[in-house]
Amino acid sequence: MTTYIYQRKGWPDFRIDQTKLAGRLAAVRDLQVRLLGRMGELGFVLRAEATVQSLTEEVLKSSEIEGEKLDRDKVRSSLARRLGVDIGALTPADRHVEGVVEMMLDATQKYSKPLTKTRLFDWHAALFPTGRSGMSRIAVGAWRKDKGAPMQVVSGPIGREKVHYEAPPAERVDREMRAFLTWFNGEKDVDPLLKAGIAHLVFVTVHPFDDGNGRIARALTDLLLARSEHSPQRFYSMSAQIRAERDAYYEILEKTQRGDLDITAWLDWFFDCLVRALESADTTLASVLAKGHFWERYRATSFNERQRLMLNKLLDGFDGKLTSSKWAKVSKCSPDTALRDIDALIALGILKKDAAGGRSTSYSLAGAPR
Repeated sequence: MTTYIYQRKGWPDFRIDQTKLAGRLAAVRDLQVRLLGRMGELGFVLRAEATVQSLTEEVLKSSEIEGEKLDRDKVRSSLARRLGVDIGALTPADRHVEGVVEMMLDATQKYSKPLTKTRLFDWHAALFPTGRSGMSRIAVGAWRKDKGAPMQVVSGPIGREKVHYEAPPAERVDREMRAFLTWFNGEKDVDPLLKAGIAHLVFVTVHPFDDGNGRIARALTDLLLARSEHSPQRFYSMSAQIRAERDAYYEILEKTQRGDLDITAWLDWFFDCLVRALESADTTLASVLAKGHFWERYRATSFNERQRLMLNKLLDGFDGKLTSSKWAKVSKCSPDTALRDIDALIALGILKKDAAGGRSTSYSLAGAPR
């Protein structure tokens, strides 16, 4: 019979080899300071754009880890609108996207606020505005009840399922979460980076909700990372890095939850993943700077709203090849108008025709990597 970490005597009084983690923590802090310093040299507009871009990745990738794919334009538009960032025409978002964005912004923009049961319930209700997870009705804004069966994380076909983890029984959840919230809001002398790794592990181990535990755990991670940097602005995405390493993430979680109270290996992986997330911020910075330089270069050029919309989409990384029909569909104009818009940008040297490769002519930014 498997013994899980929460069944160990002394839970959740973990053992941590601080000496082994010292190098990882130092690397994270160094990268945080360097990144914040570089971003501090940018103007307000570019920093805000970087925050929107990073939070967009955070929302998208945290949902992807759970197998849910959100619309990038809807997420980006919702974030931009709420943060007061001008990205041109906005894409209307449904209430599910709005709920995920609300949770993320509450976590990162209000990182200094205490974490309460009500706040967690509000996050959960925002994630599941219809009261359902897929086709199943779930308890929203309330701890799970289990309904006669233990909460299990399983994989595999029906009849041959593999149980990766079994959460504490529902009757323990309220007690576990009261202790967790007391620890989360107290222990002022605990390094916020250490607290981020520990909080993530404890939350997904207790698994207090019917669904959404992983996404809320990652929101708590973002809250504590913002707290460690004393800044609501986000310039990197931990969830994007976890998504890229999803198999390793689940493997170390399962190993830790089936292990003893020494969680050094989990924290070592967590900080190593965080280092890679911080290092990947160079991509965000390069993209934001390129976009800023583009608009600075053409600040005296007159563009119509359709052209501004489509140029921003190209600068943000257009999905697939840009054709005149796609231009017409996205910018909601006729094919003839789309072609005139495109031809005008080609004449300015901003767009170019791609080499023939299909039935439709496609276009890209002149000088941009294909």
